[in-house]
Amino acid sequence: MDKKLKNLRLFNLVMGCFHAIQGYFMLTLSNDFSLPVNTSFLKFDVLTKQLAPRTEEIMQLRIGPLIAGFLFLSAFAHFAISAFPSINRWYNENIKKGMNPARWIEYSASSSLMIVVIALLVGVYDGPALLLMFFVNMMMILFGWVMEVHNQTTQKTNWISYIFGCIAGIVPWIVIALYLTFSGEGEFKAPDFVYWIFFSMFLFFNVFAVNMILQYKKIGPWKNYIFGERMYIILSLVAKSLLAWQVFAGTLRPV
Repeated sequence: MDKKLKNLRLFNLVMGCFHAIQGYFMLTLSNDFSLPVNTSFLKFDVLTKQLAPRTEEIMQLRIGPLIAGFLFLSAFAHFAISAFPSINRWYNENIKKGMNPARWIEYSASSSLMIVVIALLVGVYDGPALLLMFFVNMMMILFGWVMEVHNQTTQKTNWISYIFGCIAGIVPWIVIALYLTFSGEGEFKAPDFVYWIFFSMFLFFNVFAVNMILQYKKIGPWKNYIFGERMYIILSLVAKSLLAWQVFAGTLRPV
């Protein structure tokens, strides 16, 4: 076990480097492409003497730094786990118990930021809606944490946290799918690369859920919790890299 944990520490360091390098590229190579964040509130129209919705732009969000953001969040988590002895000891102790709070803390921020980026790309510009999608996705991730904590005290795996997490997690994807479906035709239709992002990211987000099932069912190599942990790390790198470079190819390449 100790040798496997040492290898896992090195693995985290290497994965942190991969994330950090890509984050640097996103910051330095990306153009200034940005998307609006709006709010819509009811205001009294003095001319019509009625309440009427009014949309106002809050800000323009540059997509390049957002992409770099979720890559750097992962890099920071991997470096913290591998570089700081006290954090690494805490990490190893939890791995031996069959849980990893560090994963859920990092995912709760990074994957929620990914959801916001995808939502922006399909045309979800409403600020409160984006905020809700961020935190609903965060709740999905935190249910994963609860799943691991709860099942420390059960003889038979209790799936209630997993089920609630899946319910929370599907909501942002339904919203994104609705925007893609009803975006219109011609100039109003989302670019083809956005559809590829939707399908590829939806697939990867669900593979994470499958990985947890395989861990708790102890199927094949997933009998060893460390194998499942390495799979989480690989899936995280591939999903973040795929989203980053698809967005870069579609909108962020320098002209």
